[in-house]
Amino acid sequence: MALLMSAAAGADPQTDYLLYCRGCHLANGAGVPPVVPTLQDELGKLIASPEGREYIVRVPGVSQTPMSDQRLAAVLNWVLAEFNAASLPADFTPYSDEEVGTARKLTLEDPLKYRQSLRAGK
Repeated sequence: MALLMSAAAGADPQTDYLLYCRGCHLANGAGVPPVVPTLQDELGKLIASPEGREYIVRVPGVSQTPMSDQRLAAVLNWVLAEFNAASLPADFTPYSDEEVGTARKLTLEDPLKYRQSLRAGK
């Protein structure tokens, strides 16, 4: 346990992803659809709208992670670059610590339903 805590204390975004996200989304971001959405080439499409960008941070597994806003922003930016580079909008701006801190405070009642509404353009 001490080794895990030590690794987490100085973790880089990829290590944080492996520690906090891999359990559900797998090491390659594939997820287990439909229960756990894939992170591969899907987030770039969502991040194109302000609602989609905020949604990514508001998903309970993301917003409730014990990582600081700074580390969470770094992980989200790593996931976007690693698994979504081809689908990112041309004007993509990385998440900031402040943006993550603000969005993660907003409760998301039904993330799957909300994601479907974003895809449908509602």
